[in-house]
Amino acid sequence: MLLPPNDWLPQAPLQLLHLDWLSTAGIEVAILRLDQIDPLISGNKWFKLIEHLKAADRIGAKGIISLGGAHSNHLHALAAAGKRFGFNTVGLLRGHPQETPTVKDLQAFGMQLHWLGYGGYRARHEAGFWQPWQAQYPDLYPVPEGGGGLQGALGCVQLRAMVSEQLSGLGWSDYHGWWLACGTGTTLAGLVLAEAGRRKVYGALAVPDDHGVAQQVASIIHEAGLQHSAYELFDASRGGFAKVDPLLLDFIEQTELASGLPLEPLYTGKALLMHKQQIEAGTFDRGTRLIFIHTGGLQGRRGFQ
Repeated sequence: MLLPPNDWLPQAPLQLLHLDWLSTAGIEVAILRLDQIDPLISGNKWFKLIEHLKAADRIGAKGIISLGGAHSNHLHALAAAGKRFGFNTVGLLRGHPQETPTVKDLQAFGMQLHWLGYGGYRARHEAGFWQPWQAQYPDLYPVPEGGGGLQGALGCVQLRAMVSEQLSGLGWSDYHGWWLACGTGTTLAGLVLAEAGRRKVYGALAVPDDHGVAQQVASIIHEAGLQHSAYELFDASRGGFAKVDPLLLDFIEQTELASGLPLEPLYTGKALLMHKQQIEAGTFDRGTRLIFIHTGGLQGRRGFQ
């Protein structure tokens, strides 16, 4: 069994976010603290994994093989889950061997690593990519980069219920939409499926448009057979994945000082900065209530210190 015991049920608190620029605009934001569900299996990563683990269990797999980079939050959560719940993990990594805090953790958690180079990693979407790996690891279940695909999205559908159960504690009876960072678009797609057009989901792209997030989201929605969807994507990548600049770093520092909310520069920092810019551009009317998802990834901050 790859699945954890029934008493391991991650829960995330929903908290009001108090910042001057929100008050000035008359916008209310509640933040779903997925960064607090677990010290290692953090953020949205568990939710994207859960349906993959169920599928692996159904075919009797002994573990998971997946992909990511040298700072991958997905591989970090997967390796930690494998160590905690007793299943094998293999990571296929972008680029050439390097030591990062994340890579050291992957090794400590018992994940077997293979470095693909950059060309080899780019081939991950090609037909036949998985065949040699499944031949080498026949007992492992392959999971796309970032826990993506329809199964990953279906695992994120439950986030809507997690929020709904906590609204009354904020004094809210309803909300108008969602805002979150997007790396593969999987979590956003899950929320789009959960809302089925009732509320809009806004995604702040942490990667440039050429990474194909828009196409991946559309593909998941199509595969799910959803007839009514409402979402919008904004380029928050600031020139590329993991690209940072003084404005972003200053915004993160000032926001953390003002709110106590921990952010990181790859996803949540970029998403919240884009949210501020869109509010200042008049994208949202006064009185709008939004749910901001803190997607975790704080372990990745170590690569910027």
